[in-house]
Formats: sequence, C-alpha cells, structure tokens
Amino acid sequence: MILVVLENQRGKIHPFSIEALVAGQKFAKNLNCDLAVLCIGEKVKELKSQAQNFKSSKLILAEHSLIDMYSADGYSKVLSDVITELSPKYALFGHSYMVRDFVPRVSAKLNMPFVSDIISVDFKDGNPHFSKQVFNAKLATSIEVSSDQALLSFQSAAFSSDDIEEGEPEAEVDFNVQLLDNDIKSKSEPEFQESSTGVDLTAAELIVSVGRGIESEDNLPSMESLAEAMGAEVASSRPVVDMGWLPPYRQVGSSGQVVSPKLYFSCGVSGAIQHVVGMKGSKNILAINKDEDAPIFEIADYAVIGDVLEIVPKLTEEINNSK
Repeated sequence: MILVVLENQRGKIHPFSIEALVAGQKFAKNLNCDLAVLCIGEKVKELKSQAQNFKSSKLILAEHSLIDMYSADGYSKVLSDVITELSPKYALFGHSYMVRDFVPRVSAKLNMPFVSDIISVDFKDGNPHFSKQVFNAKLATSIEVSSDQALLSFQSAAFSSDDIEEGEPEAEVDFNVQLLDNDIKSKSEPEFQESSTGVDLTAAELIVSVGRGIESEDNLPSMESLAEAMGAEVASSRPVVDMGWLPPYRQVGSSGQVVSPKLYFSCGVSGAIQHVVGMKGSKNILAINKDEDAPIFEIADYAVIGDVLEIVPKLTEEINNSK
C-alpha cells in the first residue's frame, strides 16, 4: 500500500499535497498496489470533500478535537498509529514547513527512514530511485531505500498537479484516533510566517520576481506596480534580499521558498542554479533580461531580451489601461 498524507492550507488541499497525490498514484501503478489517502487535522472534513474527487483505493478520515489545530505531538502520534495499523510500503508528503516539523518525529517513533526533499523518482526493475539535491543544489544524488518501509517528501514540482487522475475513492473509512491531553506536550505557533507581514509564496498563482538586474532599490516600486496590476506576489533572488531591498520571506530558491505558480515573471534575474531550483516547476516562466546569455533563458517559456527598467513601466501601463 501507498499512503499519501494531505495537508490543509486555508481550507484547501495544500498544492504540495496535490503533487504528492500525483506521486502516490504513479507509485501505486508502478508498484501494483493500493493507494490510501489520509485526511488529518485542521479542516479535515473540507480536505475529505476535495479528496473525494481524486482516484484512490481508500480515503481515510482522522478526526479528533486535539488535532483541530496543528501540533507536532498530535500529528506525529496519529500518523504513527495510522502507519502502524495500515503498514504502507511508502508514506508520501509534500515537502512543506509542517512536514519538515512533524514527520521526523514519526521517523524516530517508528524507526523508519525519512527521505526528504526529493526532486524526482525513477523506477528501475520495479524499485524507485530517488534524486535529492546536495551541495547547495549544485549536484544531485540518487538514493535507493533498502528498508521495507519509508517516509518520503517531495519538493514542489517534482510531480505536476496537472497529471492528477480524477475519479473517486473506492472506499471511505474513519480512523479510530486515540489521543489524550497528555499526548500533546508542546504548543505550535500560528501558521508559518517570517514576520507579521510575511507571505506564503507557495500559494501564489502569479509571481513577479526581481533580481539584481533592476539595478537599484529605487526601481523596486516599478516592479511592485507591475505585480499589483497583475494581482501577483513579489518575490526575489537571494542577492536582492542580501542587499536589504526585500525581506527574507520574499526569497525564492534553495535557501528560500520553493514555488510553482501558474506564471513566474522574472525581472532582471540572471538564473543561478540556487534560484532556479526554487522556481523551475512554474507552469509558465516569462523572463526579461538584457543579457541574452542569462541562464534563466534556458528554462524560460517566453524570453524577452531588453532593459527591464524600460519594459516593465510600459507593460504595467498597458495592463492598467486594459482593465
């Protein structure tokens, strides 16, 4: 059996979890086994309602008042119990902040290996081989799990949500959650934010990303105006954050957030590998750069060679005039 664990994000299935479900469907096919989908924790009934639209062998609801709000203690206890009862070959997750927090506890509780932040999977002779980035995303290594069971988390865009198989679960069951007050020994902070004004770029459908090519912090308002006209979030490469032009929670890349929006609008970003690993899964990439040899053009769907400081204001004006 393959088990996929869904995570809530503002009442909807987290985009990373949708991609993990795609992975689960592919694993079940390649390994010729059942696929179970687990809805757990906050707004669990809303997760279940959405998960009923996707093909699986079994849809499991794990509901309890002590996990109505996220806690690493509660989630790890319940998931450990589910895995112990169902004994899945692999338990799959999207590599979100929450998963990074509680899944290592499950790994320790069950003495089960946790292969995290996987970027791709190849099936060789019926066995999955997992690729992970190492040395600050400059190299990739292949991992094969020798144990009977494993926990796996997938980096955003390792699988595409466009490939999900719609349908309905063959069966639905309620898991008998056993939790006591003294099982919860810690209290979690509110949903992850770097500051009171932080944003979760992973939820953004449109992103305008800025790099050193905008030349000066004084030119940032022009990029923000474009984002506002598009209804997009503003993101950046690491140098922009290092220079203090934007706060850290706006950073995309190996040391920032990993995103996969419908459109990633790159403005003056050169496209270093550390940045690319954080946005290469975007559905569409439009890049503006005056350097025709900029690495970002290697992955861009649409490339504009020109001065971003001249192009963006005119584009913003056209967008606003078309409304």
